[in-house]
Amino acid sequence: MTTATISDALARLNRLLPLKERQNRLDPSLRALHTEILRSFAERGCPPSRGQIAAQTGTDGVDIALRRLAGDDLIVLSPDRRLVTGAYPFTVEERAHRVTIGGVTVHAMCALDALSVAPMFEVRTRVNSVCHVSGAPVEILMQGEQLLSARPERPCIGIRWQDTSGCAAQSLCMEMVFRADAATADAWQQKDRGNASVFDLPAAVEFGARFFQPLLA
Repeated sequence: MTTATISDALARLNRLLPLKERQNRLDPSLRALHTEILRSFAERGCPPSRGQIAAQTGTDGVDIALRRLAGDDLIVLSPDRRLVTGAYPFTVEERAHRVTIGGVTVHAMCALDALSVAPMFEVRTRVNSVCHVSGAPVEILMQGEQLLSARPERPCIGIRWQDTSGCAAQSLCMEMVFRADAATADAWQQKDRGNASVFDLPAAVEFGARFFQPLLA
């Protein structure tokens, strides 16, 4: 995949899920809270508690802050809307995509998100997932944007583009998955070429890094 195509895909994802644009519209205190939520997932494997959030917002400001961030789809909340359950690229849901950072393992919203954690935080990660078609295990070791190893040797990312319907975690993210190899990915893409994109592993890492790194800038 060429760099120009990655740029096109990045523009498309930013139209569907403009995380950085939405983050930029927040006041400084909410931007800081959003960043802290992301770092909490990466460093502790879980979002901050209400008490930890209250330390930044004040007790009376917790729900106001959470509703604002969730309203922009920067975070996902529990059904009672009192707890953070996700912040792209992370989720507390047990999804197929697991990312290990040091001794911490956390789930990622989708395959692209899983590949984005290492470059986003400049850390070493192990990504464990499965091919969405065959169920074959996928394991990828990364250091920042550097790919250290992959099993199988050349997995791909497949994306079926769709509207987020207000929550990408329950829509678009479900259609960003691993394919064990190019042949499997090509066969899948043929069924919906107008809405389906395939990225080899290096291209997917670049794509994810360019989308997520600005959130910590």
